Amino acid sequence: MITISLILLGVYIAICTGFYFFQHLLFFRPETLSTAFQYKYPFPFEELDFNMEDGGRINAIYFKVPNSRGVVYYLKGNSKSIKGWGKFAKDFVGNGYDFFMMDYRGFGKSRGTRSQTSVFNDAQFIYKWLSQSYPENKIILYGRSWGSGIAARIASWNKPGMLILDSPYFSFYYTIHQYLFFIPLRWLLRYDIRTDQYLQALECPIHIIHGTKDRLISFSQSKKLKSLYPAKIILHGIEGGRHNNLPDFPEFFEILYNILYVKPSVQTKITS
Repeated sequence: MITISLILLGVYIAICTGFYFFQHLLFFRPETLSTAFQYKYPFPFEELDFNMEDGGRINAIYFKVPNSRGVVYYLKGNSKSIKGWGKFAKDFVGNGYDFFMMDYRGFGKSRGTRSQTSVFNDAQFIYKWLSQSYPENKIILYGRSWGSGIAARIASWNKPGMLILDSPYFSFYYTIHQYLFFIPLRWLLRYDIRTDQYLQALECPIHIIHGTKDRLISFSQSKKLKSLYPAKIILHGIEGGRHNNLPDFPEFFEILYNILYVKPSVQTKITS
């Protein structure tokens, strides 16, 4: 029994150690691109590079429309690169908004060591850069999946015109704990990303869009966020929607249209 216990303990320690050092392999599925790669989109755009003080480099794409209503600063999920994610620009430029999206470090053409601190700092740097061209009330922060917590963090540091969270998590810790409840995550997890806490300080309108059948980040997490701040959050549930198929539902575009076009004082009745 002692031998078996020691073996099991050794296995458990190995699992915890492996998770601590290699958790980035579980959480991120980046697509890396050479600096010579050329993006191709059906709309005019600029490709930009930002050199960060610590030596990192952030690559981004920037779409502009005549007489824009403002800019949508889109913080993407944890997979691939802006090569594919850039297609979502059409949903916003078609609604009269400029559109900006960056790749996190280690994704696409962006380079440098990625950490929670560096991701937050890079995203904040970009926000401040955008605020030189737009008044803050014309900046819409849009966070999708993993990027939802980052968008919430940046919104909490600034005064954007609106925050839209697409399939967000209550907190990153809460989500991972549902799968890895058997290891001491509070000591091992390098990303906690407390969306629930970041929303507390916000004064801007907050919209959450989430599929009711999402199996990766459950709809219940958005309901928990809504229950924390019922007066701040408008929750738009897409019945039957899963994590990666919301654009397959006409309701998704109807919701976006209403969010982006209605006056702030008007609330359209949408499934919530």
